[in-house]
Amino acid sequence: MKKLFLIVSLFVYGSTFAQMNSVHIVPAPVELKMHAGSFSFNRSTEIIAGEPAMHDAKMLNVYLNKLYDFSLPIRSKLPESKPGNSIILKHLNSNDRKDAYRLDVNSNSIIISSAGNEGLFYGIQTLLQLLPETKAELADNTFEIPQLSINDYPRFQYRGMHLDVGRHFFGVDFIKKYIDYMAYNKFNTFHWHLTEDQGWRIEIKRYPRLTSVGGFRNGTIIGHYPGTGNDSMRSGGFYTQNQIKEIVKYAQDRFITIIPEIEMPGHSSAAIAAYPQLSCFPGEPTAVKDGTAWAGSRVGKQVQQAWGVFPDVFCPSEYTFKFLENVLDEVMKLFPSKYIHIGGDECPKTAWKRSAFCQQLIKEKNLKDEEGLQSYFIQRIEKYLNSKGRNIIGWDEILEGGLAPNATVMSWRGEEGGIAAAHQKHNVIMTPGSYVYFDHSQVKNTDSVNIGGYLPLEKVYSYEPVPKELSEAESKYVIGAQGNVWTEYMGNTSKVEYMIFPRMSALSEVLWSPKDSRNWDEFSNELPGIHKRYELWGTNYCKTP
Repeated sequence: MKKLFLIVSLFVYGSTFAQMNSVHIVPAPVELKMHAGSFSFNRSTEIIAGEPAMHDAKMLNVYLNKLYDFSLPIRSKLPESKPGNSIILKHLNSNDRKDAYRLDVNSNSIIISSAGNEGLFYGIQTLLQLLPETKAELADNTFEIPQLSINDYPRFQYRGMHLDVGRHFFGVDFIKKYIDYMAYNKFNTFHWHLTEDQGWRIEIKRYPRLTSVGGFRNGTIIGHYPGTGNDSMRSGGFYTQNQIKEIVKYAQDRFITIIPEIEMPGHSSAAIAAYPQLSCFPGEPTAVKDGTAWAGSRVGKQVQQAWGVFPDVFCPSEYTFKFLENVLDEVMKLFPSKYIHIGGDECPKTAWKRSAFCQQLIKEKNLKDEEGLQSYFIQRIEKYLNSKGRNIIGWDEILEGGLAPNATVMSWRGEEGGIAAAHQKHNVIMTPGSYVYFDHSQVKNTDSVNIGGYLPLEKVYSYEPVPKELSEAESKYVIGAQGNVWTEYMGNTSKVEYMIFPRMSALSEVLWSPKDSRNWDEFSNELPGIHKRYELWGTNYCKTP
């Protein structure tokens, strides 16, 4: 892998020199060379793009409007005379990488070229970071962009961010904003955690009670688990199928794939509250842990109001499997992604152990124990999804009892699960809690309630997704990594932003930039400029490095 080369001309001077030194591109590109001179950007600058690149031209204007409140004229072809004061988007007819791009800034034009629209889009995200850090800098209608050349492409194919909307629901506008944050940092996969014990967030037309009942809870604990009380406020929400289609299209326009997560067999209290026969014991009321303050009725099955792991999980019955197949059929119609995430984590076996049905099923299927029953559950769902042309991703617990044949493992309890999966020649997405769980505190003396743990920015930046325990041949199964955002203690969008930034930017460089070129000192020195970009977006962020 090439190292990052930064060549700064010794002949620049004055304001141009100052601007050249203020270039902050995150994630750092593979190769960046700076030259003497500058390009004068103003509101009369034209975007020139042929039909193959027209989508990217329109997306550039979308972001100019979002950040600076104006757009540029678009011309479909180069003028006969030599182009001047233009941004040229060139779609190359070649077999080069579709996610690679070249960006050249000279005295009269900016040229972004790529063999794919995805690469052009990434070049546009880089260009946006060369534009003013504040709207005021364009007040005189001109901004000098230093002349430079960039060759760039990502290190990993999977560059993911996760968001849990089950614990706390966030509306469509924020989901779009979250996707924009991902695009700006060149992430390409959004793992959308849509179902939980505390709320079911996706409309399933065949099962309307999933959202009318499972989408809301009667209260939420106050403070850190088990809580100092309960707010007794009904809360929740869900996304209609039309809203999900809108969000999927929004992400596709930004070359981001959304992978939906439908949790099974654990973390299923909300679904069971809606349809109690999904439980091994449908007649039993929802158990409430001692010391947990509860609001409203405790009769029958209820959506959980506290955080944690709960024993009432899906019963592996024919009713449950038919229910899940029907749910997944509707999910697959909404999400064109290759992968469907089926959870598989934190599934207590207590209900299965005391269920006569489950014990008989273990004997009938010649399974070793309840771990084998979970493997049977996951493999049955995998076979169904495979029959529909999809593959599953599951948390590393899906290794227990035997890994489903075509499964991708998301390793969260350290890296051991990912290493084991790679040894078995399964694709792996690394997401260990100690490095990429953004619900952990960013500062030693935390200033707000969070789940616990301490994950400073420098540790995120230091993460290496390919474990040294893997051989060169096995390393290829590590397709990337992901930052996880669990929202037990994030009840509003401002808190989410505070918890992800600037750690999300650090992770973007881990996943995009060449391993040998990453430099913590250089990244930390750029933080003031990175912070200004957050402020341009109107984004909350943690100011403590």
